[in-house]
Amino acid sequence: MLAQLEQVSPESEGFSSEALARIDTMLRHYTDDDHRVAGVAALVARHGKIVYYTAAGYNDIAAHKLLKKDDIFRIASQTKAVTGVAVMILYNEGKILLDDPISKYIPEFTHPRVLSSFNEKDSSYTTEPAAREITIRDLLTHTSGISYPVIGSKEARAIYAKAGIPVGFEPRHIRLADKMKILGKLPLMHQPGAAFTYGLSIDVLGYLVEVVSGMPFNDFLRKRIFEPLGMKDTYFYLPLEKQSRLAKVYKTNYTGGKKETVEDDAKDSAGINVIYPLIKDGSYFSGGAGLCSTAHDYAAMLQMLENGGSYNGHRLLSPSTVRLMTSNQIGDLGPGGGPDKFGLTMEVVTEKGSAQFPWNPGTYTWGGFWGSTFWADPKAGIVAQIWTQHPGPDCSEMINKFKVMVYSAMEK
Repeated sequence: MLAQLEQVSPESEGFSSEALARIDTMLRHYTDDDHRVAGVAALVARHGKIVYYTAAGYNDIAAHKLLKKDDIFRIASQTKAVTGVAVMILYNEGKILLDDPISKYIPEFTHPRVLSSFNEKDSSYTTEPAAREITIRDLLTHTSGISYPVIGSKEARAIYAKAGIPVGFEPRHIRLADKMKILGKLPLMHQPGAAFTYGLSIDVLGYLVEVVSGMPFNDFLRKRIFEPLGMKDTYFYLPLEKQSRLAKVYKTNYTGGKKETVEDDAKDSAGINVIYPLIKDGSYFSGGAGLCSTAHDYAAMLQMLENGGSYNGHRLLSPSTVRLMTSNQIGDLGPGGGPDKFGLTMEVVTEKGSAQFPWNPGTYTWGGFWGSTFWADPKAGIVAQIWTQHPGPDCSEMINKFKVMVYSAMEK
């Protein structure tokens, strides 16, 4: 039986304690120097053993409340990989095929249409028929043609806003099923399979899980993923007794040439807000953005993938299904125009991509809107995460240094 993650001496897994201590110094440099990053939690495991696990900075600066390793973070788009696991559980059990049209399960997506022209004055548009139906594989790889409200193209932002489609940080008492049915009737931004467009595809898959399993999406995640993996602190909406552990969100303001860190109190209920995890009896289970978690909880899911689908005596996926998830699924297309490719809900590092950082080809990775990043490097046996609630240039720089320093600390 593959045991739960446990902390061991770094040297037992080929790491230098002295080199890892330099990461502590680097993280404090960002959190202590004028709070360039408010707080950060970081975890590194190798071969299923935790060799580095720390927190620096603050959960709440005004209250002088230090961040703890087990504090809870809004993980935003890191939710997508969890939804991918849920979909692939159904695939593993023969309940769906990747090239099934999504309309087989959600009829509102039948006969999709593609945006042809758009009038910025009134958000009106014309469409043309799509060349084919959207498949589950298209959705898993963001090649469906579905974009994002708030952060997507200007056309998508306007069309989705007019239709009341949410971004996924949802404090209102609305339902995923209702909004995904509306989305199914809206135009695609391009032909299915023709381009990589980051969007609400994974939210559609959350509703697919509901339809196929006959369970609310949050219940499916709880029973089929969180409980078997021992993920005790992962939720869409936090129970009252755990809300004090939710890290506050911060942003960097520039006023009169002065740079300062301030609490982000965004309250746009239809867009970007920070209050959504605290809503009582929340009802919108966004498969693309809605979860909160801890670094240790999420590491359990990553370790399950690294183990070929098993963790803590529970098999969630077969090794062949994990291989599919972490293989290039988009051919010559690419996310963001970079050298790397995309598997099923996660970026996959190529040979060219491995020249940018010390990680190996085949590493799979993604991050979240509020400043979090994970990666798993099968060749090195590494699972790593660095989480903040303070996005921005300083956060990005810190994350990149962390990536370099993790591998620099690995001596064999």
